[in-house]
Amino acid sequence: MDTQALAQRFTDVLADLGLECIGVEFSPSQGQSTLRVYLDVLDHAEGREVTLDDCEAASRELSALLDVEDPIPGHYVLEVSSPGIDRPLFTAEQFARVVGQEVKVLLKAPVEGRRRLRGKLIAVDGERLAFEAEGKTFEFDHDAVESARVVPDWAALGYVPQPKPGGKKAPKKAGQ
Repeated sequence: MDTQALAQRFTDVLADLGLECIGVEFSPSQGQSTLRVYLDVLDHAEGREVTLDDCEAASRELSALLDVEDPIPGHYVLEVSSPGIDRPLFTAEQFARVVGQEVKVLLKAPVEGRRRLRGKLIAVDGERLAFEAEGKTFEFDHDAVESARVVPDWAALGYVPQPKPGGKKAPKKAGQ
């Protein structure tokens, strides 16, 4: 199954809802496979984010399309989701939007002996990606990527624990 073609087909259907499909993951299983569809809004200028109502509306539209076109054999569960703060990256264009950020990448085959990389995305040149990880620069083509996600900057999001005011004091010395 060509997930990129399916993502484009879904985007065509979702455009009237002001949404786009940024990517599709298919997890086959003997019991029940999962088709996971990640949505984003078409126009970020308004500060709009994907809502639960968006996911429900998209799920109805995509279910109808899948019932008619039946591109996936067998039984599966459709999951529709926003990309979340650990946004998956599916295309070189999506990588280009996060240059300078930390990204986790799983490669299809090792590059310089590594299949898993976590580091700063330093450049995207067409389909060529450059990462800085462990003091080295790794370069490879986008088609070498099996999966990738942005690593959330928890401090920038305000989720790093801050010291409590009046926190622990040093213990008193004997005789004080």
